[in-house]
Amino acid sequence: MTDEMEDLQQTYPGAGTFKFGDSETLCNELLSLVRSGKKRATCEAFAEFADDPASMPKVGRSDIAANWDGSPALVIKTTKVEKVRFCDVTEDMAMAEGEFETLDAWRKGHQAYFTRNGNFDPEMVLVFEHFELVEDLADR
Repeated sequence: MTDEMEDLQQTYPGAGTFKFGDSETLCNELLSLVRSGKKRATCEAFAEFADDPASMPKVGRSDIAANWDGSPALVIKTTKVEKVRFCDVTEDMAMAEGEFETLDAWRKGHQAYFTRNGNFDPEMVLVFEHFELVEDLADR
């Protein structure tokens, strides 16, 4: 663990670390959307938390979003967590993710993401996390 990460763990006790997306390009795009204030939510397949339930987002907890290389990029604080089937995601939820302009585009983009990662099903349960940006670590 780097000194910076140790300092962050002291500042934000219990914070988990994660990366947005499944490629460096997507990770960078999503971090940029969070920094701009457009991205205020994210989701992941509920099944992804089966092996490590402690990594599931919790309301009130701060977590560290990492750059693709693992260095810390942002600190976010979870404000709301919902379990919802992919097919039941609302337009408001999709727009809070900030990546797409319509619910249909969100569905297409996320179907592609979950398919690339080997687990798409229209009835799959998602963990949908709303958050606020606490600290941008780019200037640290």
